[in-house]
Amino acid sequence: MNEIIQLHDKQFKKYISEEDIDQTITQIAAQINEEYKDDIPIFIIILNGAIVFAVDLLKKLTIQCAISCIKLSSYQGVNCTHQIKSLIGFNEEFKGRRVIIVDDIVDTGNTYEYLYNLLQDKEVKDVRIAAMTFKKDAYTKELPVHYVGLTIPTKFIVGRGLDYNGLGRNLNDLYQLV
Repeated sequence: MNEIIQLHDKQFKKYISEEDIDQTITQIAAQINEEYKDDIPIFIIILNGAIVFAVDLLKKLTIQCAISCIKLSSYQGVNCTHQIKSLIGFNEEFKGRRVIIVDDIVDTGNTYEYLYNLLQDKEVKDVRIAAMTFKKDAYTKELPVHYVGLTIPTKFIVGRGLDYNGLGRNLNDLYQLV
């Protein structure tokens, strides 16, 4: 588990295996399958990072669902800017719909809160979030985080959709900044 990789000017060591990640995604899917068995939610995938997690999650769902994508940005390099930029929005009708936000990571909660408020303005029935990773110690919001794969420390990670300046998203395991 001491594998070290280089991305740009930074080194990362292997942190969480593909097998452990897949197991947690299976558990999240089981929860969603049970809770939405009588409903058809719409999943909002936050691009680019959540696409890998979303694909893995959607393949394990047995319920009917719709999907939409939005592209938001709050990071520059390894630092959170605390400012949300909407790069690509959505055109779907959300009024009265049950929504599950799919994100690769929830840390401060700024992106989640931004999207939650945006969806409230669209008069959704309810909003939940499914996150592959959750930095509980960095989370500053009151909104509940409903479906959490892995609770991790506040270190910077890459892999499974998470990147460092565009690199590392395609890694099957998670790697932590050395």
